[in-house]
Amino acid sequence: MKKYIEKIHFITHDIPQSSHIEQVQVACEAGAKWIQYRCLSKSDDELLTDINTIAEICDDWGSTLIVTNHIHLKGKADIQGFHIEDMDADFIALRKQIGEEFTLGGSANTVENLIRLANEGADYAGFGPFKVTTTKSNNSPLLGINGYTNAVEELRSKNIDLPILAVGGVTLADIPQLLETGIYGIAASSGINQAENMYEAYLDFYKAIV
Repeated sequence: MKKYIEKIHFITHDIPQSSHIEQVQVACEAGAKWIQYRCLSKSDDELLTDINTIAEICDDWGSTLIVTNHIHLKGKADIQGFHIEDMDADFIALRKQIGEEFTLGGSANTVENLIRLANEGADYAGFGPFKVTTTKSNNSPLLGINGYTNAVEELRSKNIDLPILAVGGVTLADIPQLLETGIYGIAASSGINQAENMYEAYLDFYKAIV
């Protein structure tokens, strides 16, 4: 079952100046329709407290809520899908676990990762890192523009239709050149939530992508 995937994914992050809930509120007010809640530092009870509040905000604004990892929280909150960062995860098994109605995305840093995600039924892939990012530790080689160009060409040559989102250090200035590679969209965190004005930053990203 093919899912609708938004072209800009806003990813929350642990930052001192703004809680995950505050980040989501501002992003949704700016028009965000796809929220990825990424928190790896809290207990299940704390996660659910966040997620339930964030789900209400997303419902109010008509936004899709995706949770990073934490697939065991399925059914405990109003979550529309999950993004799995483990590049060795068995997506066939994960799909059986969550069912067809949930969106299931995965992280990738090689073309081989992308092909496997497509073959195992992922709905989209966050492909990176594009550049150096401080949002999360990543020892994978930086892809740069050529990495996306080559990946898109390789998937097209194999008739693989998988929405690819560039992630990892993407700035507003990078977006036009990234979109020229043929990728589907952008996933962003620090480029938005650590901007001087997060609301304006999201709007700028949105206008550049959509």
